[in-house]
Amino acid sequence: MGHREELLDGAAQCLYDKGFGRTTARDVVAASGTNLASIGYHFGSKDALLTEALLRATSAWGEELDRALAEPGTTPATDPDRRVEDTWSRVIGLFSTQRRLWATHVEALAQAERLPELRAKLAEAQREVREGLALTFHTLPDDDPEAADRRVHVLGAVYQALLTGVMVQWMLDPDTAPTGVDVAEGLRAIAERADAFA
Repeated sequence: MGHREELLDGAAQCLYDKGFGRTTARDVVAASGTNLASIGYHFGSKDALLTEALLRATSAWGEELDRALAEPGTTPATDPDRRVEDTWSRVIGLFSTQRRLWATHVEALAQAERLPELRAKLAEAQREVREGLALTFHTLPDDDPEAADRRVHVLGAVYQALLTGVMVQWMLDPDTAPTGVDVAEGLRAIAERADAFA
């Protein structure tokens, strides 16, 4: 393993242990067994290194999420309500296994206001997540690419808001955070309310 990978691994450990705002370049050097010059050579700055380490960890969680969403589950395809419950239960199960990652991610969101490069990278990743979530839950029309793009944007944004909101609730208070059953029940109630106005 080269210095670049060692730095990324050390930075990820520091993110989990100290957080984005409290990690120094010397912390990363100590955790990675490299030297200060390596940070500048490979990444340009400590913040760029921490951003890359965060995005790499988030991407790995995204792969876990994709696997969880792709699982067929035990619910028959004819029962969409139960499929929603099963899917969100699998997603919520991932929050407990990656708690440190999501605490780091939330902290990084707060740091993004002061770090334009971090903000740009997180915004780019957000766009990819939106598309992935929309395509996971919905089949889009092939005959109207503009309408399909709009639908991906809207659906992806709503699913991402739901995913992030549930994750934050699980981080703060897992005992009262929504379960997969709660999410499905809430979505049904929202759909019923929308039908009443249709």
